[in-house]
Amino acid sequence: MSHDAELELTAALNFCPGNIVISNAQGIIIKASVSNAAIYGVSQQEFVGSSLFELESKGILNPSVSLEVLRTGKEAQVMQVTQHGRVMMSEGFPIFDQDNNLYRVISFATDLTEIRQLKKEYEWLQTQFMAQSDQALSPPKQQTNLPSKSQVIGKIHQLLQRVSRSDASILFLGESGVGKTAFSKLVHEQSERSSGPFIEVNCSTIPETLFESEMFGYAPGAFTGANKQGKVGLIEQAQGGTLFLDEIGELPLPMQAKLLKVLQDGKVSRIGSTSSQLINFRLITATNQELNQRVENGEFRLDLYYRINVIPISIPPLKDRIEDIPVLLDFILTKLNARYGEEKVISSRLRRHFLNHTWPGNVRELENALERSYLASIGKMIQPFDDFSNQEQALLSPPQPVPQMSMVDPVIPGQRSLNDAMDEVEKHLLQQALEHCKGTYELARYLGISQPTASRRLKKHGLK
Repeated sequence: MSHDAELELTAALNFCPGNIVISNAQGIIIKASVSNAAIYGVSQQEFVGSSLFELESKGILNPSVSLEVLRTGKEAQVMQVTQHGRVMMSEGFPIFDQDNNLYRVISFATDLTEIRQLKKEYEWLQTQFMAQSDQALSPPKQQTNLPSKSQVIGKIHQLLQRVSRSDASILFLGESGVGKTAFSKLVHEQSERSSGPFIEVNCSTIPETLFESEMFGYAPGAFTGANKQGKVGLIEQAQGGTLFLDEIGELPLPMQAKLLKVLQDGKVSRIGSTSSQLINFRLITATNQELNQRVENGEFRLDLYYRINVIPISIPPLKDRIEDIPVLLDFILTKLNARYGEEKVISSRLRRHFLNHTWPGNVRELENALERSYLASIGKMIQPFDDFSNQEQALLSPPQPVPQMSMVDPVIPGQRSLNDAMDEVEKHLLQQALEHCKGTYELARYLGISQPTASRRLKKHGLK
């Protein structure tokens, strides 16, 4: 390294606010930023020249992410607890020479102590709240558009009444269709940001190639084909309001890093812009996945996980709160009667079927099943769909995507080719599947194809 480069690197480490450590292949620290002293209690002069093995054995680096990189030769991420009780998220990266031998390891540490403390405070708040008797709790001022009689949902309403007043990030957990979006809107409506926008983003439905431009927007002329006036991103649109990221577990790793930077800095920059804008919004996320498992698999950033997981709220599936089914049926029926201008009622036989079903699709499946029976029933009494009185599973489960050949025109030489007929069958199958799938990832799993293939087929047939 030249003398000038050495001076520049030393100056960067002295003035850098982050915690950086550079070590050689033998586990000896050769460079370290000044800020490490405040975290680990060891000065820069003492750090440089020290052995990572010795620092780990003394509990100063507990554990050492750089040693993990030396052992595996791969990037690593670990949680550290310092001797002063601070919680650090450390990431280590290998650097190889021209002969592909491990030459250096560079690590970065982020202090998560304040985030963890905030999480503990809200967990304590939840514990204290849940311990109160039902009589001591005032009825919630507002309900979601999914009424309930179960105690657990009632307690969730009460909890949301408390936390809605803060700006703490909320993570809704639960199976698809349990009502995570409805609860997110309720938080927004009960918060001081209710007059601001509620921007909903389904992370599983935006192609990865378009995600950055959709989320962050772009400056005029930022790239070929860009709008001449530029575009306001979804994050900017949430200014002063709430940004709801549904299916956060599907967020691509590069976008996770960019979102984390926005949350840390409170600023957002459009693609192609040299300036940034201050941004102020409340973040709510939701997922039906085990995020902690995705963190362990390296598919979700640990530091972002702690940012969004300040107040985790788990919504139980419908099969665990069957007392909600009758009130949901009456509520959905009222909406259907208003929509179609009818005064239908639910037969006792249909109610019995609905109460005995396990509802893997939860409230969304319940709504679809009732509407299907509603439209198929003649007269005012709603009977089971197609009168499948002894076929409950066939009644309530989504139909399998089998092509209805009678709906496809025959192949006629000179007028209609085999390819045209096959395209029509494919479009019909996609239309059927879209009735039961929320996004392209779910559509791909439903049809047994890849997500990029599902997106291409939808675009080919002009379907959304």
